[in-house]
Formats: sequence, C-alpha cells, structure tokens
Amino acid sequence: MSRHSVNDAKSANGKNGTNGAAAVALAPRSPLNASRRPDPVTERPLVRWVLIGIALLFLALFLVVPLVSVFYQALSKGLGFYFESLADPDALSAIKLTVITAAIAVPLNLVFGLVASWCIAKFEFRGKALLTTLIDLPFSVSPVISGLIYVLMFGAQGWFGPWLEDHNVQIIFAVPGIVLATIFVTFPFVARELIPLMQAQGNDEEEAAHVLGASGWQIFRRVTLPNIKWGLLYGVILCNARAMGEFGAVSVVSGHIRGQTDTMPLHVEILYNEYNFSAAFAVASVLALLALVTLGLKLLAERHMSAELSSARDVPAYAGPVPQSAQAGGSQSGHASPGGPKSVNATHAPQQHPLKQGEL
Repeated sequence: MSRHSVNDAKSANGKNGTNGAAAVALAPRSPLNASRRPDPVTERPLVRWVLIGIALLFLALFLVVPLVSVFYQALSKGLGFYFESLADPDALSAIKLTVITAAIAVPLNLVFGLVASWCIAKFEFRGKALLTTLIDLPFSVSPVISGLIYVLMFGAQGWFGPWLEDHNVQIIFAVPGIVLATIFVTFPFVARELIPLMQAQGNDEEEAAHVLGASGWQIFRRVTLPNIKWGLLYGVILCNARAMGEFGAVSVVSGHIRGQTDTMPLHVEILYNEYNFSAAFAVASVLALLALVTLGLKLLAERHMSAELSSARDVPAYAGPVPQSAQAGGSQSGHASPGGPKSVNATHAPQQHPLKQGEL
C-alpha cells in the first residue's frame, strides 16, 4: 500500500471516527475464538453422565426400592388380606383420626400462614424479625421435644393439669393433644411458602388498587389472592403431607391407646412391633399412596407457579389507549420543538394499571 493510500485511509477514519467506532463495536466476533473457548458452566459429557448416574443410583436405592418394597410386602399375602387389614376396626380408627387431625390442623395453619405472610411481607412493624424467627421455630425443635412441652403444660402434673382436671378437660392422651402437636409442627409450611412470594411481588398492585378505591377485603380477594394462589396450594400440600405423616410429637401426646388415639403412623408401629408385617405394610402403603398423590399435586403447583412467574417477567405492563390529543400531535408533526420529544406514539403513552375504575 502506498503512502498516499495510507494517508487517505487515516483521513477517512478521522472524518468518520464515530461511524468507524460503531462499526467496530457492532462487528461480529471471530468464530474461531468462540469455538476454542470452553463453556465455563458445562462439564464434559463423561462427567455429566457420571453425576447423573450417581444421582439416579442414589434415588433408586433410597427412594424407589423402599417404596416398591412397601407395596410388595403389603400385597405379599394377596389382595384379600390387604383389604382385610385396612378394614380392621383399629386401622379404620387410625385412618379416621389421621384425617380428622389433618382436617383441623391444615385450615388453621392456612389462616395463620395467610395472616403472618401478609403482615411480614406487606407491612413494617415492631417485632417483625421476632415473628419471622418464631415461625421457623418448629424447624429447629425436635418433634419429640415439642410433644414433651405439651405434656409438661397440659399433663396431669403440668402447669395447667390441675385446672384441666378440675374442669374435666383432657388434652393429653386425647384428640385435642394430637391436634395441638400437629398444628405446632406444621404451621411454618404455609407461611414459609407465601412470605418470599409476597415479598418478591411487592406492594405496587395493592397500592394501585387502593388508589382506585378498593377496600381491604377487595384488595385481598381481587389482587393478592390470585397472585399467590399456587404458592398457597403448594404450602397447603406440604402442610397436609406433614400432618398425616407426623410421628414424633403425636407419639408423645397420644398415649398409644389402640383404637382411640393412634394415628396411621402409630398404628403401623404397633403392628410392626407385633410382627404383623403384612398388615403394617398394608397401612403404610396408604400413607405411601398419599405421599405419591401429594408429590403429583406438588409438581402441578410448581409448574403453574413457574409458568406464572415466567409470564409475569415476559409480558410488558398494560398500556392504555392513546389519548386523541397525543394521536393528533403524532400525526401532524414528525418532530417536536427543540428540547421536546421527537415524536408522539403509542409507546410513549402513559401506562395504566390493569385494574381500572369500576372493576372492583
């Protein structure tokens, strides 16, 4: 290349410096470098297959094989003996008590979870950190210890034992004690699912609904509840599963009165200690079926939650109709006065909340 051609190129670059820089910035990178650079988040195929194989082997040994063993042992003496074991009066009483306990504990925990998550996620108040810590308390306390606490409080030698005995009220070794112990070990589940969900959603929609004239109940029913419905279902599913399968706390407060205060897990233990293995596994298979149903509902709730979160991130905010004055201004002139916007179109229209006046 001659000296004149080099000077011409330099002068051209000086005149069009901005365009040249933009062209360099927009120029595609060399595919050779991209192909040689390894992906930092992807392992080699051999490593991936080894990790997947270890995970599947672990699940097979500790989840699938025990689950298959439960149903195999339950049906080892035939379907007749299986249904006969479930039709036993003590088994029916255990199933009935388990259902009653869950039917009382889950709705109460549902109400508590909604109230606690609403307060913690939407408001600032004194004692908020303490309330959050107390909600996590059952996760850090052994269920056996929690059952023992109820015995020390409501037992015959407990704090309230003499008063309860004078008024002919029995809590320990009765259904009320089982319900109280189950409520204690299960009340964090709904709240712990809703608190992070509500905190991530923020208060914008509730505040917009309040500005539009909605009452507190209307805001909760029309704005908050639809946004948390799948998270709420997820927490209720986990709460119900724990309520039906709780053993430690219920074992302490029940007294193991056969046919009266035995839930399904306690009845399985009694049958197993009596070496009635087939009947024990028959009752255990009912709990396993409930666990599988719970798992299916849990996956369904997770799928709907992830779909709603993805749509909330991808769908832009609702933009209302463009005012006629803005449309007229955009059609009459393609540019505005100096210092003002160059054009007026639908993209610059003021955004409105999806809840319009009169919908609430």
